[in-house]
Amino acid sequence: MKTIKVKQIKNPKVGIPGSKSISHRMIIMASLAKGESKLTNVLDSEDIILTMECLKNMGAEIRKIDQGKKIYQIQGFNSRPLEYQKEIYLGNSGTSMRLLTGVAALGTTDFILTGDERMCQRPMVPLLDALKIIKVHAESGSVHGTPPIKINGKNLIGGKVKIDCSLSSQYLSSLLMIGCYMEKGLEIKIIGKPVSAPYIDLTIEIMKMFGVKVNKKNNNKYIVSPAQQYKAGDFLIEPDLSNAGYFWAMGAITKQEIIVQNVSEDSLQGDLKFVYILEKMGCTLDFQNNNITLRGNNLKAVEVDMSDTPDAVPALAVTAAFAKGATVIKNIGHLREKECDRIDALATELAKMNIKVDTGKDWMRIHGGKPEGAQIKTYNDHRIAMAFSMAGLVVKNISIEDETCVAKSFPTFWEVFESL
Repeated sequence: MKTIKVKQIKNPKVGIPGSKSISHRMIIMASLAKGESKLTNVLDSEDIILTMECLKNMGAEIRKIDQGKKIYQIQGFNSRPLEYQKEIYLGNSGTSMRLLTGVAALGTTDFILTGDERMCQRPMVPLLDALKIIKVHAESGSVHGTPPIKINGKNLIGGKVKIDCSLSSQYLSSLLMIGCYMEKGLEIKIIGKPVSAPYIDLTIEIMKMFGVKVNKKNNNKYIVSPAQQYKAGDFLIEPDLSNAGYFWAMGAITKQEIIVQNVSEDSLQGDLKFVYILEKMGCTLDFQNNNITLRGNNLKAVEVDMSDTPDAVPALAVTAAFAKGATVIKNIGHLREKECDRIDALATELAKMNIKVDTGKDWMRIHGGKPEGAQIKTYNDHRIAMAFSMAGLVVKNISIEDETCVAKSFPTFWEVFESL
């Protein structure tokens, strides 16, 4: 349990660790490559460690060579993961599970990927079905199509495939990253509207950095040509903008200034959108010297589609509790399949703070008011913990249960928080 103390922000400059999304993808691509890569500013978090351990089991050599700069040296296994006969545990890291399922499909022996209780409730059917279309042996150990899953590629023919990405864009990213190793490449057609589309573009951009090109015909068709290879190299990972968002929101709530350092307005990450939403709510922005400064003000409600940036929803929902009017957050049904059902969790915990919240299958309406102190349940969800910590800067008697769950994506969160 952590009790938050109301305080003024004295040190507005914030340094954010490396991006979780970019770290996952670069570590995987460096492991797929032939040769040695060096990655700087890798995020040291529980999810990233799980991804690294899985790739080590598949034959990659991964070691940290500089603690301060978070530099990792990775010797890849050149597209063919080695046999590993034990189950590979991935905790509750949905990103690890989905992206590494594709990597496992490159192997010629069985890989069994599993996780904790919540991970074994999270859907994998769309990705498993797509892999079956291209003749990969992909099966779930559950009647619900959830982990544990068994994957065996055996042959890498590839060809045309359809996939539903309405629950996660990571299903598509998983296929894109392995397409170049298929005999026929991959021609992927998206069924329906994919969620979190900026993460698809992020995957494509990082693949390009490693020397593999994707032909994006439109938002529903992608082609990865065969006979391409990931090239080892040296890469720098941007700060994580999903995590930066909590600090910009702290500036919004406290009506003070927050400066997030080493962030470009040309960032690859889709969650940069959140700072512009805060601007619409009444804050002012300043972009200078590779820093983004937000100055808080009186907040007003907004109506916003968050299908592309779901990780920013918890921070937005808590910020909305301090805004005048009712904020509507739309197209977020996929939040029900995250580390917890985030729609229900946010509504329940905001209600404890005397904030009225209406919810539907894929939307929330938060009625701004005067939040009160409460003991916040985190549901073992790092984003719930970080989002509600923000309120404690201006509301007395906010305490966060199981505060260590932030280690999943931001192990030093509380240190950075206390340094403000």
